[in-house]
Amino acid sequence: MLTTADKRATFKKLHESGCFIIPNPFDVGSGRALQHLGFKALASTSAGFAWTIGKADNRVTVDDVCDHLTALCAAVDIPVNADYEGGFAVEPDKVAVNVARGAKTGVAGLSIEDSTGDAANPLFEHKLAVERIKAARKAIDADNSGVLLTGRCEAFLWGVQDLKLVIERLQAYSDAGADVLYAPGIKTKDEIAAVVKAVAPKPVNLLIGASGLSLQEAGDLGVRRISVGGSLARMAWAGVMTAAKEMAEKGTFTEFANGYPGGELNKMFK
Repeated sequence: MLTTADKRATFKKLHESGCFIIPNPFDVGSGRALQHLGFKALASTSAGFAWTIGKADNRVTVDDVCDHLTALCAAVDIPVNADYEGGFAVEPDKVAVNVARGAKTGVAGLSIEDSTGDAANPLFEHKLAVERIKAARKAIDADNSGVLLTGRCEAFLWGVQDLKLVIERLQAYSDAGADVLYAPGIKTKDEIAAVVKAVAPKPVNLLIGASGLSLQEAGDLGVRRISVGGSLARMAWAGVMTAAKEMAEKGTFTEFANGYPGGELNKMFK
C-alpha cells in the first residue's frame, strides 16, 4: 500500500497537466471496484454515501463522514478527494477544526462549498464564504499535510444562474488559498471555458452530468479534473429499486438476470 504522503504527492501530480476522471464511489466496495478498473484517483460523494446509511444528502454528520473517509482511504491504494460539504459548520474557526479533522482521515484533497442550505438565501455572504476558505487553507497548512483544497461555488445548483457571480467567487476562493476551483452545475462549453480562463492557471473540476461532455471534450476546454457526484450511486440504486419493485408489485424475479456476475465480484475482491 502507498503511504498517505505518496497518495497526496500523486494527486498533486495529476493536476499538473491533462484531464483525468475522479469517479465517486459510495462505499468501500465501489471504491475498490473503481481502483480495479484503473482509475488513478477517486472522490467521495456526499449524496451517495448518505444514501448508504439511510440518510438524505446533507444530513450526515462530520463523524459519519470522517469514519467513511477513513475506511475508504484505507481500502484503496490511490488518492481520495473528499466531498466535505460546507465543512459541517458555518463559522470559519469551526470549519478549520473540522477540516483539520478531515485531513487526518488520509484524504489527498477536500472541497469546501459555499451553500447555506436555505433556498431563500442559498449562498453564504461573499466575505464569509472567503473567510471560510481561508480558514480551511490555514488548517491544512498547519501541519504541512499537502492536502489539496478545492473551493466550490454552488450558485448554479441552487438556481442562481449568474456566471459573473460564480467567477468572482471562484477567483476570490483562489486568492484565499484554494488549489482547485469548482462550480458544479455549469453545463455549456462557453460557461466552462469562461471559468477555466478566469481562474487559470489553477485547475478546474467539472461535474459531468447534464452537460454530456466527454473526457476529450472537457480536456479540450481546459478542464483538469472530472467528477460525477452521486451518479454511480444512483445507477446502483436504479438496479436495486427496479428489482425490488418487481418483487413487491409482481412477485417475480426476472430483473436478477441483469445483475453483475457474483463470480466476477468475488474475483475482483479476493
